[in-house]
Amino acid sequence: MNENESGKIVVDAAIMIHRELGPGLLETVYEVVLANEIERHGLSADRQVAVPI
Repeated sequence: MNENESGKIVVDAAIMIHRELGPGLLETVYEVVLANEIERHGLSADRQVAVPI
């Protein structure tokens, strides 16, 4: 799977989640649901990864 295919899965999942849940929930709710949806499609997802600056 290349970057375009995995990117399409992520964007499609994010749009579907927003349509289903709508606006106004806490960010963590969207984060958990998106990570689960990404993993359901066979991709791995790390949440809240620290980025050194």
